[in-house]
Amino acid sequence: MFPADGNCRVLLYNTMAHKMVITLVYRVGYRRASSLYSRMHSTYVKKMRYMSELKDNDDACRKASNLGTFFLFHNYSPLLQEKGNMLLAPKLNAAGSLERSALEAELNGSFGEMRKAFFQLEEEDASLISTAQALLRWHDNNQYCGKTGQLTVKNLAGSKRVCQSSEIIYYPQMSPVVITLVSDGSRCLLVRQASFPKGMYSALSGFCDIGETLEETLRREVAEEVGLEVESMSYSASQHWPFPSSTLMIGCHALVNPQRSKISINRQELEAAEWFSHGEVVKALGRNPKPSKDKDDNLSFWVPPKQAIAHQLIQEWVKKQGPVPT
Repeated sequence: MFPADGNCRVLLYNTMAHKMVITLVYRVGYRRASSLYSRMHSTYVKKMRYMSELKDNDDACRKASNLGTFFLFHNYSPLLQEKGNMLLAPKLNAAGSLERSALEAELNGSFGEMRKAFFQLEEEDASLISTAQALLRWHDNNQYCGKTGQLTVKNLAGSKRVCQSSEIIYYPQMSPVVITLVSDGSRCLLVRQASFPKGMYSALSGFCDIGETLEETLRREVAEEVGLEVESMSYSASQHWPFPSSTLMIGCHALVNPQRSKISINRQELEAAEWFSHGEVVKALGRNPKPSKDKDDNLSFWVPPKQAIAHQLIQEWVKKQGPVPT
């Protein structure tokens, strides 16, 4: 990451952020490798080792930056362009020194909200943009050493910060969050927080406490927020989530005893929690992911958009239930 001028900052596409693209593009080919030789000489392995070199070798990173492209940010907001119904994040070969308004006019775009970018960009660009913003925010929040109070210095790739007084190295961090879709076998539990858009219900979620395992966090959060005891659980997938700052969302399914499924809501955490049938959830998946003008009740609720891991958990549960009864 480099400061471009007083108004805008840029993220080098070929260093830290590009790792996300490489992981997405080459993961399938890596898994199909059938021998040790193939794995060690695969494109995926070469790319990952190259990325590792860029993180720690300033000379290699400087050389790569000459061929790289850049995303532009202003106050953590990425530069976005509207092309008809599409949203694009332009990648630039170089950064100039224009003021914000002049830069937006020159590039026919504007610095937009991160949430808009995350949900409307193509998947690869959304992943890169969210990684970029998370790194920018982390660097801003870690300019001083927690032990000495001295300024820390980032390396060229932006992969770490070092206190030159104590030689302590700081690396970017994410906070782990467990997000859980609870089911009693025939129904799934969806909840609302007061901060949610009108009409939206989602899965339960909560931060891991220090010293906890994922399993302990899941059981504790379900017990704290809805008063239910989990009997079994399974892991589904994970997702980097940039709101409001960098978190690792760890998606799971949990099963509770249908004979002990009475909800007791923690009103300090949740606004509402309801059991929904298979058919009700299928209808909710078909509704547009935007606030409804109708009364905010469970008859017209909707679920998070497909880019969110909560949507994936709900889709998995619906698929497991089979066809909707007629």
